[in-house]
Formats: sequence, structure tokens, C-alpha cells
Amino acid sequence: MWNKNWREQIWSDLDQPWDVIIIGGGITGAGILREASRAGLKALLVEGHDFASGTSSRSSKMVHGGLRYLHNAQIKLTVDSVHERERLMREGRGLVEPLDFILAGYFGDRPPSWVFGVGLMVYDVLGRKWAHRRYNALRLQELCPLITPRDLIGGYQYCDAQTDDARLVLRVIREAVRSGGTAINYACVAGLLRDRAGQVRGVQLREHVTGQTKEVTAPVVISATGAWADRLRAHLNARPRLRLLRGSHLIIPWQKLPLTQAVNVLHPIDNRPVFALPWEGVTLVGTTDVDHGDNVQTDPHLTEQEFDYLMMGVLYAFRPAGLHLRDVQATFSGIRPVVDTGRADPSKESRESVLWDENGLLTITGGKLTTFRLMAHEALRAVRNRLPSHPRFVTKQRMLDEIETPLMVDLDPAVALRLLGRYGADTPELLQAAHVDELAPIDASPALWAELRWAARDEGVVHLDDLLLRRVRLGLLLPQGGLPFIDRIRAIAQPELGWSDDRWAQEVSAYTSLWNRCYSVI
Repeated sequence: MWNKNWREQIWSDLDQPWDVIIIGGGITGAGILREASRAGLKALLVEGHDFASGTSSRSSKMVHGGLRYLHNAQIKLTVDSVHERERLMREGRGLVEPLDFILAGYFGDRPPSWVFGVGLMVYDVLGRKWAHRRYNALRLQELCPLITPRDLIGGYQYCDAQTDDARLVLRVIREAVRSGGTAINYACVAGLLRDRAGQVRGVQLREHVTGQTKEVTAPVVISATGAWADRLRAHLNARPRLRLLRGSHLIIPWQKLPLTQAVNVLHPIDNRPVFALPWEGVTLVGTTDVDHGDNVQTDPHLTEQEFDYLMMGVLYAFRPAGLHLRDVQATFSGIRPVVDTGRADPSKESRESVLWDENGLLTITGGKLTTFRLMAHEALRAVRNRLPSHPRFVTKQRMLDEIETPLMVDLDPAVALRLLGRYGADTPELLQAAHVDELAPIDASPALWAELRWAARDEGVVHLDDLLLRRVRLGLLLPQGGLPFIDRIRAIAQPELGWSDDRWAQEVSAYTSLWNRCYSVI
């Protein structure tokens, strides 16, 4: 699909009429491209950096119904989230998987744990299944022996889901391309094109590698740029409307904090929910919710205060584990865009999506990963009267294609399901491309060496961080960002990428600098 010359081919074909241009290659833009292309529209998605390089690869990896939003009376968001969670678990098996959660209650918690019990009853009613149970302190310790027993009064077990967020974005985009859409990364919007009436009718693109520029036109331009939305709106002299919040996470080797289910506790400082959960062979701890400021970055980094806050939460909840600062393997941060209402507490700001139509530029932002399909339909319905033949968007269609399971007799069924979930229809070609011994896992991660080869060969990698941070998540899953394994990574990836030795050295240097600056421990 995206062979070595795919970028040049797309760039040369941009001089044609398009029905819709989508700016932003995160989960929202991916969903819009998917729905537009399946409706028969000539749809183009452009991303200024890499696909999923912003918030959509930096989430807490949860596909959840938004239990916490019930506390803020965001009922519609919770209802939508629960229904979309169930849909994604059905359609994305192997990629979106159920995960049990423990909500632990301690003496002095505010609100007390029974309040969450009431919320869980509502949660289950919305999900149309009774999936939570109340446990006393002794039973809760049996379920999770690592949990701190002091002042524990009991809690609840309930079910949500988790995913590999960057792989979800890639699968949606590639299925959209397979159904007729066009997507290109590292194509930055340098300006907006406007007609005599001042209405946006296209974009000026700048290609990252060559610096070439092109003007591309369409009757509909949709901004799905998330935290970057105000920056694009500034081209129209629109006033800023977003509040950028940073959510940071710690990654701890699973052996140091071996959890089989997620655990939620209220932080002892401010009673905000914090969690630890098993993900891709490591344990993920999060998250903060602090004002980031106006300097939006592709690769933000947590502050020392955030690191201390998260470590305090871990040590409070899992003191028997004997964790130390040196046990943290990596960190990552993402920026959430929410509408700025001026609330003193960032966590009280609404996470619901918003639509703004300003001089022909439709902006959709806010929302959450779980509800991306609904956001895509909302955006396309808003511009339907400006699209050729006013297409219908069928909300009952699958978002993820149904995949017939190929014969994989030599693979463990769990490994086969994982590959099918992440790669969909590409799975047979991935397996066919694998060399001897490349169906083995990479160190302690569940990722296979064959995935590295496939990503380098056919998944639009432009830089080494695309490969190691988003296509195959080795930058998060392995010590030191995977650099101790760089020789074998090179042996597999460099020939597929077609990079010279000088280019490889430059990419390794740039990746090392990026990882140390933005993903390492403080």
C-alpha cells in the first residue's frame, strides 16, 4: 500500500479536484477519512508530522465509557462512550480488548467509594450488562495482592477496555485508503486558501522532506488537528478557544509491578483518580491533568512535579512492591484539547467534542478516543450540504473491517489474534514477509520482529521515531527506548527503508536525542 515511492506518487497526484480535505492524522481525522471514503467521496487526509504523532499515540490506552464523567454530570458523553466501547470491542478483537479494573476505596477518600458504586450501577445500566461487583478489603487484597492494605475499606471490580492507540489510528487510516481514501504524513498546512467571499476552499501544503509546496482545493476543509486547532484557526484571525491540558504517564517494567488488571485509587494529595494497568508487557501509570500553556508541542515532556505526583500515587497504592525511582523505564506525555471555560480545576472542564464552522473551515476538537466514530459522523453531517451529491453517512456500518482469519497454524492463537487486530487485512502479507526467527517476540514485549520488518516496508515510515514510537512501540516497551537492540533493528529495518549508512546514523542520533529529551526519566 505504502511502498518506497508512495509519497512521491501521492504528491504528484494532488493536482486534482477533491471533495474533502481533512487536516490532522490522529484518531479523529482517521475516522473522518474512513467514513468519507466509504461514502464514495474523494477524500484527502494530510498530517504535518506522523500519523498519530500527537495526542492519539499518547493517551492512557483506555477505550472506556467515561466513569469519571458521570461525576461531572456529563451523561451524554458517558452514554456515547459506553456504546462505542462495546462496538470497538466487537469489531476490533485483538486490538481493543476487555480489561478488568479494581476501584480501591480507602478511609478518608473524598468522595467515598460508595459514590463510585452508585456510578458503576448507572455505568452498567448504560452498557446493558451487569459487570461490576463490590468486595470487602480482604477479598480485594486477594484479587490484587500488591495493593496497600492500610486503611483499605474495600472497593469494586468492573470492566472497561484498552488498546494500542497508535495502531488503532493506523488500522483505521489504512482501511480508509483501501476503500479509496488518500492519506499522507509529513505534509504540513502552511496556509488556507480562500475564495473571493473569504470562505476556505483549500490548503497550501509544504512537503517535509523536499520542502516543495502545493495548493490543493476542495469545497470542504475539516480541521481535526486537536491541540493544534487554535493555531490553524489563527489563519482566520479567530480568537483562541481551547485550554491545553497535559496528561503524563510512567512506564514501569511489569516485573517490578506485576498487575493482571487495572487498579484505580484516589491520589492522597488531591483525590484525583490515578491508575496503574498492564499494557503490552509493561505497567502503565497515569495520569496528570495540568495546564500545558500555549506552546503546543508534538513531543511534550512531563515536569519534575508531575513525576513526583505519579510516583507518590504509585507508592501510596502499591507500597508492598518496594518500587524506587530507578524502576521507571520511560515516560510520555500528551496534550488534551478542551474548551476553555475558565474553571479553576482543569479536571472539571468538559471532554465533549465541539464543532466550529468559521469562514468555511470546520473544526472538530475535544472528545475522546472512544467516541471517534461519532465525531466523524458529526463532522461530515455538518458539511453534507457542501459535498457533491449530498451523500448519506450510514451510522450502523462497521468502523473496522471484518477480517477473515487466515490459516496461521504455526502461531499461538493469542499471537495470531493480536496480529489480526493490529494489522487487519495486511496480516497475511506481514507473515509472508517475515524471515526465519522473526515470529519471535522482541525481548519481553509482545511485539514480533516481523512487525518491525512490515512497518519499515509498508507503513509510511519517514523517520526512525515513526518506527519505534508509533508503528512498533519499542521506544516505550524496551529499556532505553530500544537502543540496546539497535543493531538487530538496523539489520531488519534499514534495507526495507532503503536508507544509506549516513542516513541511518543521522536517524539514530536524532531518535536518541528525542528519546532522552522527551521520553526518559527526569
